[in-house]
Amino acid sequence: MTLKIVVPHLPESVSDATLIAWHKKVGDNVMKNDSLVDLETDKVTLEVVAPESGILREILKSDGAIVTSDEVLATFEIKNIQPETPKISDDNDDFDNPLTPSIRRLLREHDLDASKIVGTGKDGRLTKTDVLDVVNKLALQEAEVIVPVVESIVSEPLKELELTTPAVNLRAEQRVPMTRLRAKVAERLLQAQQNAAMLTTFNEVNMQNVMDLRNQYKTRFEQKHSVKLGFMSFFVKASIEALKRFPVINASIDDNDIIYHGYYDIGIAVSTEKGLIVPVLRDADQLDFAGIEQSIVEFGEKTRSGRLSYDDLKGGTFTITNGGVFGSMLSTPILNPPQSAILGMHAIKERPVVENGQIVIRPIMYLALSYDHRLVDGRDAVQFLVTIKECLESPAHLLLNI
Repeated sequence: MTLKIVVPHLPESVSDATLIAWHKKVGDNVMKNDSLVDLETDKVTLEVVAPESGILREILKSDGAIVTSDEVLATFEIKNIQPETPKISDDNDDFDNPLTPSIRRLLREHDLDASKIVGTGKDGRLTKTDVLDVVNKLALQEAEVIVPVVESIVSEPLKELELTTPAVNLRAEQRVPMTRLRAKVAERLLQAQQNAAMLTTFNEVNMQNVMDLRNQYKTRFEQKHSVKLGFMSFFVKASIEALKRFPVINASIDDNDIIYHGYYDIGIAVSTEKGLIVPVLRDADQLDFAGIEQSIVEFGEKTRSGRLSYDDLKGGTFTITNGGVFGSMLSTPILNPPQSAILGMHAIKERPVVENGQIVIRPIMYLALSYDHRLVDGRDAVQFLVTIKECLESPAHLLLNI
């Protein structure tokens, strides 16, 4: 029986995808769920797997091709293929840490030992990203070795010829096409600056009470919920409280209409090697602190293993981005269209502040709120940020809902 391998259904917001690479050749025996081909959209990378065991008979779309939903990529003949007995040296697999077909293929291609790679997936399992990180590091190390060799070759003739021979130009350049995700990020950032009257207001927050509360309960929290208590859950809760008081900041513009959202889908900006993505916490107001932290951990695992779906990324009524994890002291975040505002977190630094007429040292974070001035007035934006500041400086308000 012959099947057609087609492009998975793409959402309306994604018109096409780029075929990155085939992992099988025509005539190859393929086991069910083996990775056949990778497709890249402007949001996620999709892995197309074999629906059954059989033989890849014909490839209709080559690497680099632009494809659309349900377009035929290849033909596939279903056959009863017996799995090959895995060899330890080839698969680097064991029963305690099973590896996916795509990971085994990467290990074989680059002659890597899975036991020497630290897994970041659930229960310490090895992910595709873990292997790719090692491959990239090895490639960089090889590139670094080349430079001293070239320099030694150049320097010796120069000494002998008393600088009569011109030096070799070592100012190398490399031109590579943008990934679909990077191109989409660039497009949306430009769109945000061109189509919105963007303005930013700033404030600072004393994080002492949040840090004290977190330090007091983080061990019990982790023991009960099996997840660490981070700062992001406090900011999500504070943002939701502020959004309830200022619903215009949870709204968006659609042509000449304003859409007020009666729900709170909070986007959490995540930086990846391919670009910025924003997975969304659905109905975040209905999640407790543990639910928020668990959702963020799941997003991180999905991002590292390439399992983020369109449903994880679409929508969102408000976004939080944390430049502090990279050491940023202050920045101006750019809107995530069509949302009307985005909150920027930054690094926590000890700074001198005045309390009750005395100069004391406190852990201070600068906050930035960028907003669309077409929809949000300056007064609402400032008061919104002040509300977040008040909630964080008195976190009991968040816990007691007062």
